[in-house]
Amino acid sequence: MRLTVLQSALASLLAATAFGAGPAYAEKTKFEFWYGLSGDLGERVQDACKKFNDMQADYEIICTSQNGYDTTLQNTIAAYRAKKQPAITQIYDAGTLDMMLSGAFVPAKKLMADNGYTIDWTNYFSGIANYYATAAGELNSFPFNSSTAMFYYNVDAFQKAGIDFKPETWEQVEDAARKLKAAGFECPLGFNFDTWQMMEQFSAIHNQPLATKGNGYQGLDAELVFNKTKFVDHVAFFKKMADEKLFVVKTKQLGMDIVPAFTSQTCQMIQTSIADHGTIGKTLPEGVKWEVAMLPVWKGTQRQNSLVGGASLWVMAGRPEAEYKGAAAFLNFLATPEMAQWWSTVTGYIPVTKTGFEGMKANGFYDKAPYKGRELAIASLTYTPTSENTRGIRLGGFTQIRKEASTALEAIFMQNADVQAELDQAAERGNAVLRRFEKTYAGQKLN
Repeated sequence: MRLTVLQSALASLLAATAFGAGPAYAEKTKFEFWYGLSGDLGERVQDACKKFNDMQADYEIICTSQNGYDTTLQNTIAAYRAKKQPAITQIYDAGTLDMMLSGAFVPAKKLMADNGYTIDWTNYFSGIANYYATAAGELNSFPFNSSTAMFYYNVDAFQKAGIDFKPETWEQVEDAARKLKAAGFECPLGFNFDTWQMMEQFSAIHNQPLATKGNGYQGLDAELVFNKTKFVDHVAFFKKMADEKLFVVKTKQLGMDIVPAFTSQTCQMIQTSIADHGTIGKTLPEGVKWEVAMLPVWKGTQRQNSLVGGASLWVMAGRPEAEYKGAAAFLNFLATPEMAQWWSTVTGYIPVTKTGFEGMKANGFYDKAPYKGRELAIASLTYTPTSENTRGIRLGGFTQIRKEASTALEAIFMQNADVQAELDQAAERGNAVLRRFEKTYAGQKLN
């Protein structure tokens, strides 16, 4: 006697109930991942999440943009207090110390070991890993979207202005700017008030401290000193060039930030992240020649390694064990050489592991026109072993400190304020932030 379709379905259901549900009926473990990227980069994160969900049947990662690094940090803290935190959260470089002292995370090494993964932690580039590691070198979080600042210039404009050199020093940048201006280019170099490239990266490659105590790595009692270093002279140089209209302020508030200023060929030189490499390549009109170089240094400087920017992935404490299995699987998936190449291809971010980078080189990735130059970001990050001034920045309330320094730069360039006086006041306000942070975490020591 032949079973009807309904009888067959009921029989299958009873069998599954009697002998245990098969794989088709197993419920996936769901877990959340919050991230701060938006726009094109945010969509690429969603692509990565979909790839993970499609390649296995045990877990489902739910990825949600918080539309900004600051808001991701704030929302993560608020969610943890309410016991509604995600399993994984993306925290940018400035929030590293806040996360470390919170104790609200599962260390990277523990997570992977507990879930059966053997990781070669030395595979991470030290210039990247050190930013997120303990004093003993153990990673607290997983480097994810890593970048460093680079110098972009329009080769076609250089040729029209008779410039036959790559700008490796600020003296050469000034020379190029004057020639571009003489050739009729209204904005030789565009800049904004982002302290990441202008203050932090400049200080690192010139081996200048931002703060005492190894930029905060040696204790919470660090004090800001960026108002007493070569950075002051650098800002004064930018002010002189801006007064001569050789360097031009370009911000979103004024109608055009530096990247669109470059891609529209309004400005011919900018400093920005290597992560913008992909956007610039896709946005500049076809056929326009442009190149990227390491950030310039002042003549006579012994260049040091630049700082890593971007963010890392933290696994939050207080989630069910099943979610940790999924989180470990996802983080292991992101670390594969195949995903490292895919992520670098579609974003412009750099590979965070040596095997990822070597694999991309072996595949000829950096020989292809759209990606050529991105390898210079690795060269910049690994230019020298990290020093006390180039390991990273571990200062409490660093988001606010950045805002204080940025406010000073805005006053200098938009209100003609005195360079030294403004930087002194910014350091003073920033030190007040550090003292409040130190008081909040009184008695705690950095590990």
